[in-house]
Amino acid sequence: MATGNLSAKDQQVLSALIEKVKGQTDLFLGYPVSKDFDYQELAEFLKYPMNNLGDPFVTSTYGVGSRDLEKEVVQFFASLFRAPEDNWWGYVTNGGSEGNLYGLYLARELHPKGMVYYSEATHYSVQKNLHLLNMSNIVIRTQESGEIDYDDLEYTIRMNRHMPVIIMANIGTTMTEARDDVAKIKAILKKLAIQHYYIHADAALSGTYSALIEPRPAFDFQDGADSIAISGHKFFGSPMPCGVVIAKKSNRDRIARSVAYIGSVDTTITGSRNGHSPLFLWHTIKRLGLEGLKERAMHSLETAAYTELKLKEMGIEAWRNTNAITVNFPAPSQAICKKWQLAAEQGNSHIICMPNVTKAHIDLFITDLKAEIILQD
Repeated sequence: MATGNLSAKDQQVLSALIEKVKGQTDLFLGYPVSKDFDYQELAEFLKYPMNNLGDPFVTSTYGVGSRDLEKEVVQFFASLFRAPEDNWWGYVTNGGSEGNLYGLYLARELHPKGMVYYSEATHYSVQKNLHLLNMSNIVIRTQESGEIDYDDLEYTIRMNRHMPVIIMANIGTTMTEARDDVAKIKAILKKLAIQHYYIHADAALSGTYSALIEPRPAFDFQDGADSIAISGHKFFGSPMPCGVVIAKKSNRDRIARSVAYIGSVDTTITGSRNGHSPLFLWHTIKRLGLEGLKERAMHSLETAAYTELKLKEMGIEAWRNTNAITVNFPAPSQAICKKWQLAAEQGNSHIICMPNVTKAHIDLFITDLKAEIILQD
């Protein structure tokens, strides 16, 4: 088979791209992506077509994958999220959006005539998922913090109490990192005597570390969730987008079907699945352990507190939700937003203090803000 090397021109394209990627990675504070990872010892696996097609808990005729490690990853998160013993299942996804799609898919199969309720602060992908699944839905108001308005939720459910209830709860909204309280939502359903319901927790941003802090937010299976989705490239860090979805096995069994071609069971959204992603998540879990992950969370929270303080010292109206690593403030100039890759919405912006963000990064950002103020004066 003929092989060849890249031309000098194509090599220049790659060289230019890597320099751009390095530069853009050095300065970004506005998106929830951790960049403090080192997976060099896993580089050997990039030589192989790792594919975890089918159900991770069912063997396949395709053997080049990381299925055994994926099962360990799923078990770790099932335990972390206090899933019911002997009634949990999950898989490593391509990201939080796929995990949310899976949770809604299970909910629809369980309650085909259900009504989905989600707040106006919900991630944009959820509306797309609802459209794909053709599910009826109602948007609920939010509080100023970004948390769902429980009074509006209760009133709206009461108006439609003849329909099964499907809740999309946010555990870390996109802009303010607000958490919807799953225990409060469960209490509303009990108060209204709703018999048929399903609660999915979109914990893409803060689900992992929310399980490691005190007081522990009410968001997991013991609090009332039926499925939980997280992103792996956020708090953990990964060179490629990935995530994990955990669900009750009894619900998953409702949709499972055998597929002879792959010698496995079709229980996931995608057929072929990335076999490298579970390696990265497994590596982080084994390298850091629970204590290391807790230290990671404490570092982020301390940096967030420092950021809020420094902005307030400048007279900027900065604020954050309880035990959140997202610091909110009025959007600065477009030049600063571009340099530091800050997201902005309706005149507001934020810094997300992921584990790789240090006080030194914040000091540099503050220096830029001060320089801009001086120029304006």
